[in-house]
Amino acid sequence: MDKIAVLIPCYNESKTIKKVVEDFKRVLPEATIYVYDNNSTDGTDEIARRAGAIVRYEYQQGKGNVIRRMFREIDAHCYVMTDGDDTYPVEPVPEMVKEVLEKKVDMVVGDRLSSTYFTENKRPFHNFGNSIVRGSINMLFKSDIKDIMTGLRAFSYSFVKTFPVLSKGFEIETEMTIHAIDKNMFIKNVVIDYRDRIEGSTSKLNTYSDGIKVLMTIVKLYKNYKPLNFFGWISLVLILLAIGFFIPIAVTYFKIGEVPNFPTLIVCGFTAIAAIQCYFSGMILSTIVSKEKQNFEYKLMNVTRNEREEE
Repeated sequence: MDKIAVLIPCYNESKTIKKVVEDFKRVLPEATIYVYDNNSTDGTDEIARRAGAIVRYEYQQGKGNVIRRMFREIDAHCYVMTDGDDTYPVEPVPEMVKEVLEKKVDMVVGDRLSSTYFTENKRPFHNFGNSIVRGSINMLFKSDIKDIMTGLRAFSYSFVKTFPVLSKGFEIETEMTIHAIDKNMFIKNVVIDYRDRIEGSTSKLNTYSDGIKVLMTIVKLYKNYKPLNFFGWISLVLILLAIGFFIPIAVTYFKIGEVPNFPTLIVCGFTAIAAIQCYFSGMILSTIVSKEKQNFEYKLMNVTRNEREEE
């Protein structure tokens, strides 16, 4: 088992990968650096290998697929995940590693948004999207994560080996953040500087399509992790609609003693039934989620025991 493993998912980063590998070798000489090439066509893998990294391959396209492969194959006491585009500084990384190894932090988040991101990033919709994602997750999950979409993070062995990677693409950062919040893992924010990509290096993140995927991931995970809240809100909306349409019918009935709009009354009844079903579905799913959290704690204890045995 490695003491520190640096994980760098790459897709066509030939202009920057050599510098990224060399920078990590400089600040973390004891670390093992892994570059996972994701079908690059510009020789990224050979450049990384010559720079001193261990190069492996993931042929399913997508950052989520790459991270799933990394987390399966590599065992380390501390993992550092970064991008191969040289937009993240390496100087704060030793501090992030120290938080994991000495203070037993499960996930250290490299916080770009509290420093230079909004001035360095030249894509205004990326800035706007990051703010929306951060605000919505912190509101829905009652958390205080400063940067949801950052690609620079450090993880404990326990986090990596208990995190089920389901996302295929760039929504992976959102998924791992919500997982850590929901499972009450120890999370810390470390402020880092951010610099935009060098000239000739292009982002693989599509502002609109990937942004929609991230927002849909938030909704899906909110439903999965907090079903009572999710279905409770739907139930509330349905019952308010039912009451709103029923009140005029009731007023008319008390005035003339007749119900002139039977179809509306029937729809109100079915809507109220749907609201009740949603609420009780949320209660049942919430019980299942609570049981899953108990099982997760047992799994976490087993993973921690395995790490100690490997030392």
